[in-house]
Amino acid sequence: MDFLIEYAHFLIRWLHVIAAIAWIGESIYFVMLDNSLKPASDAEGKKKGFLGELYAVHGGGFYHYQKYLTNPPKIPADLHWSFWKSYVTWLSGFALFIVVYMLNSSFLLVDPNLSWSWFAKMDGMTANLVVVLFLLAGWLVYDQLCKLISPNMEQDGLLSIAVAVMMIAVAYLSTHMFHARAAFLITGAVMATCMSANVFFWIIPGQRRMVKALKAGEAVDGLDGKRGKQRSLHNTYFTLPVVILMLSNHYSFIYSHEFSWLFMVGFIFAGALIRQYFVSMHAGKNQAPLLVAGCVILLVIGFFAAPQNKSANAVQPSAAATTISADSTNKPPENTLAAATSGNAALGQQDEFNKVVEVIKNRCTACHADQGTIMAAPQKGLVLTNPTNIQLNAERIKKEVNSKNMPLGNVTQMTDDERLLISNWVVQ
Repeated sequence: MDFLIEYAHFLIRWLHVIAAIAWIGESIYFVMLDNSLKPASDAEGKKKGFLGELYAVHGGGFYHYQKYLTNPPKIPADLHWSFWKSYVTWLSGFALFIVVYMLNSSFLLVDPNLSWSWFAKMDGMTANLVVVLFLLAGWLVYDQLCKLISPNMEQDGLLSIAVAVMMIAVAYLSTHMFHARAAFLITGAVMATCMSANVFFWIIPGQRRMVKALKAGEAVDGLDGKRGKQRSLHNTYFTLPVVILMLSNHYSFIYSHEFSWLFMVGFIFAGALIRQYFVSMHAGKNQAPLLVAGCVILLVIGFFAAPQNKSANAVQPSAAATTISADSTNKPPENTLAAATSGNAALGQQDEFNKVVEVIKNRCTACHADQGTIMAAPQKGLVLTNPTNIQLNAERIKKEVNSKNMPLGNVTQMTDDERLLISNWVVQ
């Protein structure tokens, strides 16, 4: 069963990435196309009522794009619709979230160290319910903002500010309600849910009403087109922030920081600014300051997220760390400790390593073993059930435990003294 879950994880992730590339690529392409259109260049085009046109060369051929707003001369039976890529991306993403996070919610969603005690004490099922409600609430609040602030698409600037404030609130709340690693994904999922819901509830229904009216020879409600354009633009500004938030779970120095929610806000604004630069560029405007501002935000985040170097001798482990397991520290682990510690001439160093091995056995091998008690397969391919692998991966282990990225959600209750013990051993 564990293998089947892992294999499903692998296949769903593959599907999700493919669908996301297709959806985001098509979205970016159509925004580029829309902003690159020029007024009809000849009398025939003007007579036909082109909103704009574009000549392009690609793949050894030439293309002539023409855009009508609401009055094309005919609606062909094979009219192309763009929606399945959106739905498959969201559905596969949510399925992936279930397999990876919700099936392991007690330690991947819940953080016992959260300052908001109620959320720190949630059980797994409660955490799953809360995260689903959080996603639903994100969409409902966003949708209401659109309806209340700019129902006729005449206050989109003010709406943009309101949505930005909403995302700041989402970033703050998510990091105080869930484990920080999951919080970044959940914030990205709120944005992705809004994107897909925009397609499902507004863009596609509006376009279907427009097509139905045209085929019936009736007047088209121009508000459907405007609303579809509004929600599509929101989707394109969400795109880059969503992608970077989805990648964040691989980098503990970002989400394990005490101000991770501010980093999240920075990524959202940086992504939106960079996207705006390209949108403007396609419209023939070179707004380089937007690109520079986005890059500066990323540099500032990098500066503050950088781990601080601390002397391993600045603080010594307390007695608790040196008596982790009095009965076991003098007993060599399996696979012959002597072979793995041949380079440690001093007995004191060997004793220190024995203690490190015992800590890792108790705190890490539940997930980093060929068949762990928490994870079915060794996470990131890292097996820590023998001393040789511990020595070979010493720096990697030190980095993860110092950042408190590992153990995930501290489900195995590694203490600060134990983290310091590992750090001191690696440095020495």
